[in-house]
Amino acid sequence: MKRSLFLATLLLVCTLAIHAQDGTKPAVPYVEVTGKGEMEVVPDQIYLKIVLNEKEMKGKMNLEATEKKMVAKLSEIGVDIRKDLSIRDLASNWKSNWLTGSEALLTKEYQLLVHDTKVLKQVFVEFQKLDISNVTLDRLDHSRMEELRKEVKIQAVKSAKEKAVMLAQAIDQTIGKALYIQEIEYPNLYNAMMGRVAGANVQIRGAVATGQEGAAPDLEFEKLKLQYSVLARFELK
Repeated sequence: MKRSLFLATLLLVCTLAIHAQDGTKPAVPYVEVTGKGEMEVVPDQIYLKIVLNEKEMKGKMNLEATEKKMVAKLSEIGVDIRKDLSIRDLASNWKSNWLTGSEALLTKEYQLLVHDTKVLKQVFVEFQKLDISNVTLDRLDHSRMEELRKEVKIQAVKSAKEKAVMLAQAIDQTIGKALYIQEIEYPNLYNAMMGRVAGANVQIRGAVATGQEGAAPDLEFEKLKLQYSVLARFELK
């Protein structure tokens, strides 16, 4: 911290000295700083992709019957079917059978939204009993994400102002109004989060494949991390 303060102060002094040497005077002397805001939140929107495929069922149960049992079980554990379960895709693949002729093999893809890991575990326990294994975590999100992003950006601006005040005090000066504020884009954290989701998928598939009655993956997702930085200039007095 002390080293960063020293370097920033030195840069400020050198900038003013250069203007003095070349005979020019900046229209408005300023201090330029960066401010950073961070926040970690527990995801409350867990999106699952569920695929029911008649070919994979191998005659154990037809797709329609499996779908009805799946919907019934989800309702039993408290999932709001109307709001949180939707069909994303419906496809028919035709298979030629020399005895019975051509037949259609249906595939249905659903999106299921759950709001915590407790319900998620219950979902996989029931899916295991129904022999539904083609389930993956699609994405993680938060219901107040836009509001939280605004809060972090405000943190970043306040951080920049605090730093500017501190640097100005180091040379016995004060800051005035902000002259310039620019948001600095961070590398996309979504891809990193998807990597962790992919790792969780492996754990889930492993638990479902055990065949143990009532087995459920012990899942705790990492918090969603929001980061924002701003570049700001404040008038130097």
